Amino acid sequence: EQQVQRTPDAVALVFENEQLTYAQLNARANRLAHHLIALGVRPEDRVALCMERGIGMVAALLAILKAGGAYVPLDPAYPGERLSHILTDATPRLLLADATGRQALGDTGALTVLDPDASLDDALPQDNPQTTVAPHHLAYVIYTSGSTGKPKGVAIEHRTLAASTFARHQFYECAPNERFLLLSSLAFDSSVAGLFGTLTNGGSLALVDIDTARDPNAIIKLMRNRDITRVLCVPSLGQAILDSMSSSGEHKLREIIVAGEACPPNLARQSSALPRPVSLYNEYGPTEATVWATAYRCLPEETNLVPIGRPIANTRVYLLDAQHQLVPVGAVGELYIGGAGVARGYLNRADLTAERFLDDPFVQGARMYRTGDLARYRADGNLEFLGRNDHQVKIRGFRIELGEIEAQIASHPAVREAVVIARARHDDTQDQQLVAYVTGTAEINASALREHLASRLPDYMVPSAFVTLDTLPLTPNGKLDRRALPDPQWQSLDTYVAPRSSLEHTLAQCFASVLGLERVSVFDNFFALGGHSL
Repeated sequence: EQQVQRTPDAVALVFENEQLTYAQLNARANRLAHHLIALGVRPEDRVALCMERGIGMVAALLAILKAGGAYVPLDPAYPGERLSHILTDATPRLLLADATGRQALGDTGALTVLDPDASLDDALPQDNPQTTVAPHHLAYVIYTSGSTGKPKGVAIEHRTLAASTFARHQFYECAPNERFLLLSSLAFDSSVAGLFGTLTNGGSLALVDIDTARDPNAIIKLMRNRDITRVLCVPSLGQAILDSMSSSGEHKLREIIVAGEACPPNLARQSSALPRPVSLYNEYGPTEATVWATAYRCLPEETNLVPIGRPIANTRVYLLDAQHQLVPVGAVGELYIGGAGVARGYLNRADLTAERFLDDPFVQGARMYRTGDLARYRADGNLEFLGRNDHQVKIRGFRIELGEIEAQIASHPAVREAVVIARARHDDTQDQQLVAYVTGTAEINASALREHLASRLPDYMVPSAFVTLDTLPLTPNGKLDRRALPDPQWQSLDTYVAPRSSLEHTLAQCFASVLGLERVSVFDNFFALGGHSL
């Protein structure tokens, strides 16, 4: 509302052939907000929102907040079972849904359903509604994946949203003429960064339909047509954008912010080598810390692991051991987040809230969030992200951090992205093997990658199989979908040479039997095929 006073005629939203100024967006949101207040929406009331992407979706979200309520975003593209669970768990006072949203949700029982566009009566007041909403009241609930398979709702208050947005303005020194491309669904917390970071600073927010959001080529074309200056995305999409920029200097893009997955070092090198260089930023933070907690401006000479940077404004980061003691520089610790961005907790999950949101032992009366992520401090004060503590595996008695292997694979110049998991070789055995999934140039070669890792890691940390993919599989939220990674083809890496004597034939049969392969070439290496001393 303050920004509307400052720049009423500036363009706030752009979608396809439609755009709204700040004054127009505010008036539209206010009319709906007054209607919601008349329907009984008050502070702490949750209002579900299920609409297709567009200007009406953003206006409805702002109206919920203006009425004093908290929005609960539902993506119409999500499976019906997930949407149904969220509605049941969130118990919203009412539901805002357009035709697409109503079709996705199906039967919503006795829940009041309102079509925001049909509810816009010109007779409703256009002035800013006055409510009793306070900093400690709920602003939104976003559902994230849960370890039980059921999504859990993260409850964010107005004060933490304000702190997160303030920190964004401070870190990026946002310009009023910014044109931000909002790619993510409202049901994903990165949307919060684009929405509030842009609309509280006089920038223009460009929206995309769901088909465009899934098509890198369409995204790149739209970025050029809209003169987009800033985008937040996963690293794989950032790579596609930079690839397109490399072939042409015609773009207005100033900054790419990557988040959600580890940032490969070649991305930093490529962004600085463009005809018109683009600044690359690496952000880190869970939904439970109101989108982000640390950030880092990447350097052209990045190698190996790209840091996640330092804490943002009003945020504390601790690396602690199992006894909740601080670990020294260079040592690996679990990452805890304290400060102004820590969420209220999980909706309807007091047990899980107590488990993950703890008393801050270093600041009296404060709380901190246990992320489950592993990291270490570099000598220069920047943090390095090393993966999840539940991605720590044991292979033949060796404790292995998969993030460390991924970082070393990603340091190879031919590799764009790398993911390592532990998989059983056969359904009937617990014999776990490390499998690496990589994307990159056509020059990726398993033998070369093995040689690259052999000089950097102990042999038990070198993957037994390398699977080359065009792209890594992603969830609807744009994060890596580990369950969709294909099974490796445990087979010879070299041209097959059949046994030439009875001794070679016997040995090949032994190797094939032990390793579970159909055949083994004469020149295959037992260990390279996943064999080990046990």
